[in-house]
Amino acid sequence: MLIVLLVIAVLIILFVPNLSKQQASINKQGDDALSKVIQTQTEMYYLDNNERPKDLNELVQGGYISKDQKDKAEKIGIKVE
Repeated sequence: MLIVLLVIAVLIILFVPNLSKQQASINKQGDDALSKVIQTQTEMYYLDNNERPKDLNELVQGGYISKDQKDKAEKIGIKVE
């Protein structure tokens, strides 16, 4: 019984760090994807309006991104250039 608990503990010790790394990788991929969406939608705004948006709020008001996307972009530091 003690051996079974030891094996389970060792497996947990091996897998928990990998799960943390996977979560960080997934978060980075999501942030990169959001950045590309903001860039693309900024270009769409420019093509439709012949001017660049001043901030993310203009993209939300124009229906180019959602409020949730704007909030997440602000949280991770993405700005309209």
